[in-house]
Amino acid sequence: MIAKRLVITGKVQRVWFRDWTVVTAQALGLTGWVRNRRDGSVEALLIGDPEAVTHMIHACHEGPPHAEVSAVDVREAEVEALSTFDRRPTA
Repeated sequence: MIAKRLVITGKVQRVWFRDWTVVTAQALGLTGWVRNRRDGSVEALLIGDPEAVTHMIHACHEGPPHAEVSAVDVREAEVEALSTFDRRPTA
């Protein structure tokens, strides 16, 4: 199990990015969360099998159809004992 924290910038709010992230992450068997940030970015914590996390990171470079991703900042994170992948409130 690995964990990565992502901050995704560009046109990523009001384009279904959080819900798309939940659906995609759950399909890959990941746990973690996703939330909007007040600066207009989207932040996510991805926890799971290294291959699934890597796949999700690559998918976040595209996002849902109406998103325009300009950057995905990926950082190491601590593995948390979470059982689901959830949408969290804006931070």
